[in-house]
Amino acid sequence: MFKYTVCFIKNNNDILMLNREKPPIMGVWNGVGGKIEKDESPDEGALREVFEETGIIVDNYFSKGTVSWKSSNGELDGIYVYLYEVNNNLKFETFKKTREGILDWKSIDWVLDPDNFGIADKVSRYLPVLLKGEGIYSLHYNNGKMLIV
Repeated sequence: MFKYTVCFIKNNNDILMLNREKPPIMGVWNGVGGKIEKDESPDEGALREVFEETGIIVDNYFSKGTVSWKSSNGELDGIYVYLYEVNNNLKFETFKKTREGILDWKSIDWVLDPDNFGIADKVSRYLPVLLKGEGIYSLHYNNGKMLIV
């Protein structure tokens, strides 16, 4: 079991992103999320983190998965990833400062642009898989490539 979640909230062609103010990945844009608490499932942790960091209550994920990789010491590490779709009528004003950083809606094209170096590592490789369609995915990052396993 991995320790962390990252969650992307989609509204039409925009994704709610967080520019983190503290480590890890301080200063880059990523989804919201965090550490799974004791006696909490990854799904429960993801829902809690979305609410804590945004105040948004999401119901069910659209797609989810795991992204894994080998750590520097050769052990398997990874994260649980979620994509939630919200109602087009959601009123959530951004540029919004939170205790974690700055929340802002970013277009999917902006997030996935290959020239965008301000996005957290690997996001541009696994987010397109989550956006393709409903499902549960297992992805593994190896030698710069994201493989569906």
